[in-house]
Amino acid sequence: MPITSARSGADERAALLPADLLSLFDDAFVRSCDLIEAYVAQLAFGVVRRTGLDRACAGGASVEEALARAGLAPGVARVPTGWLLETMVAQGWATRTERPGAAPRYEIAAAGAVPDAEAVARSQAEHDRRCLPAYRLAAAAAACYPAVLRGETTGEAALFNADTIGLWGDYFSNANPLYAVANELGARAACRALALRPGAVLEVGGGLGSAAEALLARGLAARYRFTELSPLFLRRAKRLLAARFPGRDISFAPLDIDAPFAAAGAAAGDYALVYGVNVLHVARDLRRTLREMREALAPGGAVVIAECVRPWPGRPVYVEFVFNLLRAFRAPVLDPDWRPGGGFLTPEQWEAAFRANGFEAVRVEPDIARLREAYPSFVAAAITARRA
Repeated sequence: MPITSARSGADERAALLPADLLSLFDDAFVRSCDLIEAYVAQLAFGVVRRTGLDRACAGGASVEEALARAGLAPGVARVPTGWLLETMVAQGWATRTERPGAAPRYEIAAAGAVPDAEAVARSQAEHDRRCLPAYRLAAAAAACYPAVLRGETTGEAALFNADTIGLWGDYFSNANPLYAVANELGARAACRALALRPGAVLEVGGGLGSAAEALLARGLAARYRFTELSPLFLRRAKRLLAARFPGRDISFAPLDIDAPFAAAGAAAGDYALVYGVNVLHVARDLRRTLREMREALAPGGAVVIAECVRPWPGRPVYVEFVFNLLRAFRAPVLDPDWRPGGGFLTPEQWEAAFRANGFEAVRVEPDIARLREAYPSFVAAAITARRA
């Protein structure tokens, strides 16, 4: 996310961002965003080399041809490989050729030195060490990429085990600016929604509790129901929030966003706000999950989600380097109008998804559709929708 606009070459942040958000996206934060994007692109280049995708694309190859030539498992590797090759194109390290009626063909540029990702990590350490958890998680993903793409293990097994679980705790933290921005955007939008319609809050997919921490720290006194599917994450979040907010009306329960919410004690019509940060994009059937969220809301209630929002269809987002290894991320139930593929949705797709499932007054802040021509790598937003 360069400070200068891709459209004008000037700094357009003050013109395009709401005044109360400008401080979140200051020069220091933007510099960290630029560094992590460069780091992930260079890790991706290394993965292309180690999996043999560079050789598989010699002379040009479609994704399917590249998978076959490199001996990768199609069911697992198709989405990550497409992302890797599109990232190579975006960096100028590959070319894409398109012909009507045919799949795009990719050719990796002439062999050269693998970019030095560790040099970027050192630059980040000198600039702001708080962001390094994102680097450690990306490096862990890079290390297991070849085995996952060959079908020798799963992304879930490689990234959620005794050796890696601590990486997630450090990453999903308000101490990590690259992640905390989502919690901050979500908390601000949640407070606005509750000011219009006060009442109880249901958080879904609460993870390790950092989103709840950011919201509750604003003095929220409403009844708060924290839910999370992972027993380990749920236990850790309970310890964090109980210690941080003693005396608050906070309850905890397991909840699967792909199952009926009532099974977790989330009564229909009981909540003024259903809240989630970086969770809805992994819903297996987003239509069903949105309808469960609507059912949990009282009349006039709102959903607020903070998400990584894809600026345009098909554009790779650096965070996908890690999450493309997880089946829930890359293989949801599809809808041709608003869920055409796995992973992150565009602003238009989010609006269509909410409107198709019983919501109105959909708002994306900051407005990615307005920002994207100037800042195409600006992808963090909070989305609010009211129960129709």
